[in-house]
Amino acid sequence: MDAQDEGPVRVDSWIWSVRLTKTRSLAATACRAGHVRVNGERVKPAQPVRTGDEVRLRLGGRERIVVVSRLVRKRVGAPVAVQCYVDNSPPPPPREEIPVVAVRDRGAGRPTKRDRRELEKLQGTHLRPPR
Repeated sequence: MDAQDEGPVRVDSWIWSVRLTKTRSLAATACRAGHVRVNGERVKPAQPVRTGDEVRLRLGGRERIVVVSRLVRKRVGAPVAVQCYVDNSPPPPPREEIPVVAVRDRGAGRPTKRDRRELEKLQGTHLRPPR
């Protein structure tokens, strides 16, 4: 991969190559929307990125902060992609607990008043504001 380490690489291409985004067009769109910063500056998709640059990518409600350690032009596998940058991102926020979903048997008919109250209690909608 010596040929890939020569010269600068487009920032959108590099972001896609190291698997920070699923598609290159997503990376380019993020650049145009101002969600990508290289060394603190907003960049266009064609902005060259070099070894040692800090790339900040805000995508999906999470900010990724990576330092470029190796340049690649083509998409690489996940084990190789991790070697191309140093990840300084804050840990992702903890996933929220999955809410309990009330399930009724198919063909059980219309819920009774008691069943409905139990469903509302499970969903947390049984607390109504005073009128």
